[in-house]
Amino acid sequence: MHNAHADEQKKSIARLSVASNAVLVVLKVLIGTITGSVSVLSEAIHSAIDLVAAIIALFAVHSASKPADDQHPFGHGKVENVSGVIEALLIFFAAGWIIFEAAKKLMHPHDMEKIGLGFAVMLISAAVNWFVSHKLFRVANATDSVALKADAWHLRTDVYTSAGVMGGLGLIMLGHWLFPTANLTWLDPVIAICVALLIVHAAWELTIHSGRDLLDARLPLEEEEWIVNYLQGMEFEKVSGYHHLRTRKSGSFRFIEFHLEVAPDLNVCEAHDINDAIVAQIKAQFPQSRVIIHIEPEKNKSQS
Repeated sequence: MHNAHADEQKKSIARLSVASNAVLVVLKVLIGTITGSVSVLSEAIHSAIDLVAAIIALFAVHSASKPADDQHPFGHGKVENVSGVIEALLIFFAAGWIIFEAAKKLMHPHDMEKIGLGFAVMLISAAVNWFVSHKLFRVANATDSVALKADAWHLRTDVYTSAGVMGGLGLIMLGHWLFPTANLTWLDPVIAICVALLIVHAAWELTIHSGRDLLDARLPLEEEEWIVNYLQGMEFEKVSGYHHLRTRKSGSFRFIEFHLEVAPDLNVCEAHDINDAIVAQIKAQFPQSRVIIHIEPEKNKSQS
């Protein structure tokens, strides 16, 4: 069920995410302290949460790649789902902290210095996170990794929030140039609060996406439709139908079960060959899947 190349891809991109976030946290804390910008410091908090999330994602992809064992006969895929939920909770925490700090700044404003430095670090942050999140999304979609997708959304949200902070700092700089006596420092905490609201929205979407598989929800509608269409279109001479289709997902692994009705005179070898042919077709569409088929004789339709 495991693809060694895909597992190594996931680990490599997760390590890149950890490294990039670590550098950005240090840079934002340094520049935020120098400038006194609460929005830059809020972005430092956001990146610190992203760093923790990236470390969790790295742990998750390492753990989820382990094969099934005696204690975990269905594999370790749900580690990725747990990771996604934890990352979502961390985003909620980051948003709350940002709002708290911004509210304090609104009540007790103070002058900002060297705003250009803050603008520059936000530009660097947006560019780095766009690059890394693009790679994360690409690998996450290719490997169907919940943990990497969660990490990618963390960084993509950081791109948008960095751009928002950068825009706010740009407005303050422009305002100081056009209206030297105007006090525009209130824009900084207001933009920080807007950043936090964007983060809350991303966290909610991530919670829904990661948490549904922990409850063994069925596969997405389009995936189940493919399975149903295939089973309804089967052309095996002694197969009359199927029922009791059940699906679920664990990390990137899919579990598909159903009952197959066959002619009563079908021998064991023929039944086994049909089973293998069906499993092969489904796995060709969903490579990381476990397909369990319960073969049973078709019911006598003349009986009521």
